[in-house]
Amino acid sequence: MMFTLLLSKKLRVLLVLTAILSWSTIGQAQDQPSAAERLDNLKLDLIDVKAREEATKLRAQQLDDALKPENIERALAGVGSTRPEELREQRRRELTIQKAEITSQLAQLEAQRTRLESAIATAEVQAYHQSAGGFPESQNSLGGLSTRWIVIFSAVAVIAIGIFVLGYRRLRTSRQLGS
Repeated sequence: MMFTLLLSKKLRVLLVLTAILSWSTIGQAQDQPSAAERLDNLKLDLIDVKAREEATKLRAQQLDDALKPENIERALAGVGSTRPEELREQRRRELTIQKAEITSQLAQLEAQRTRLESAIATAEVQAYHQSAGGFPESQNSLGGLSTRWIVIFSAVAVIAIGIFVLGYRRLRTSRQLGS
């Protein structure tokens, strides 16, 4: 009797875990955006990256102009110093450091733009297939069954196995007591 009570507690825990997993899976499947929504978000991200890339290119061009010797000298024309060469060299170093940072940012933005363009191409294909009904998100490769039904069938199978094990244990326990 104690063994069957313990087994039924295990079965209850198993049922609770199955229910939690099935509801979390269903919730996750419903929270995913459609391919068209994902495509729109990627396009907005690409516009943002392109704008930042253009602003960074403009800043790099400004730094190139500022690095010209005549512009460095012009920028320091109003500053009085006993060592103007050192001031010019310090200004050139500062501008060179800024230019290196901008160049690095520009490389990162170009890489991000390339990744987004690739992701957009993939999302366009997915959106096309989804709109054509070829690969709906709510279905998978198991004969067109939705994720919800697969989870429900799995939960029923786990419950059936649990009931079978519980019945088998009770039968075995009753036979041992009867012998």
